[in-house]
Amino acid sequence: MTSMKALVLETYGDEFSLNNIARPVAAEGQVLVRIKASGVNPLDTKIRAGQADHARHPLPAILGIDLAGVVEAVGPGVTGFRTGDEVYGMTGGVGGHQGSLAEYAAVDARLLALKPSNLSMREAAALPLVTITAWEGLVDRVGVKAGQRVLVIGGAGGVGHIAVQIARAVGAEVYAVDSATKADYIRSLGATPIDYTVETVEDYVARYTDGKGFDVVYDTLGGPNLDNAFKAVKRFGHVVTSLGWGTHALAPLSFKGGTYSGVFTLLPLLSGEGREHHGEIMREAAKLVEAGKLAPNLDPRRFTLETVIDAHKAVEERTASGKLVVDID
Repeated sequence: MTSMKALVLETYGDEFSLNNIARPVAAEGQVLVRIKASGVNPLDTKIRAGQADHARHPLPAILGIDLAGVVEAVGPGVTGFRTGDEVYGMTGGVGGHQGSLAEYAAVDARLLALKPSNLSMREAAALPLVTITAWEGLVDRVGVKAGQRVLVIGGAGGVGHIAVQIARAVGAEVYAVDSATKADYIRSLGATPIDYTVETVEDYVARYTDGKGFDVVYDTLGGPNLDNAFKAVKRFGHVVTSLGWGTHALAPLSFKGGTYSGVFTLLPLLSGEGREHHGEIMREAAKLVEAGKLAPNLDPRRFTLETVIDAHKAVEERTASGKLVVDID
């Protein structure tokens, strides 16, 4: 078979075209994956709308950043995978690299890991981008450890619910800011929910830390939430964000002797540097999943290549009740 079905975006802001195109071939260092599921992220909708210049994904393009699937063929120089392996990873959909809204993709083997044995393909496809983003913030930048008080802003969201679980897995005391409707889910993860519509930053800092602030604050939402993170962190604490855009006053953090880190998860895909680490993160995440310490929150709705636009609309209209996943095969 030399062709495959793929969704192609030809014009920003438009719908996709379902086309038959040439099936890729695994080159040096690549693995050909038969894609079973493709995760949907807010970034995908922004790329489609032409609002994500930082993703550098020229048209015509195949979108889809996350995948789970089965190794169909192994290119020269690849030793870590073999035909038939079930894999997952954040492998394309930006920087001109083919995305996962297709039946096959030839991807850099360094970005992949074996899929957790206790997850379905759908569940595995929901994890890569959000897990890498959470991991880079909490583990790589902060070195989160047992006993620390960790605050996650947007704690029930895509990156947030993974960050909560990673922090809990190492024994941190975790608090999560979100809406009241997410409180029960946050409690199920072992964290303390904070309703931002009821409590101000000053309120919950006083209530949960005796006014001292949190050791670590992970802001997953950006904008005024990053300013709130500077207020919520303790003296000599650390703030990390995955959306550090815009203009912010650093004085509230500087006066506390605090430190700040930003996470730009796309960088290895865009630059080619650090791709091995993304594969390492996915392998470590698989261990947590198989140990029962990490699980994705999936929206129960099902989508196919023919109905992907409905998934995008659900993200844009904020009607999703968890990560959205497209069934490819």
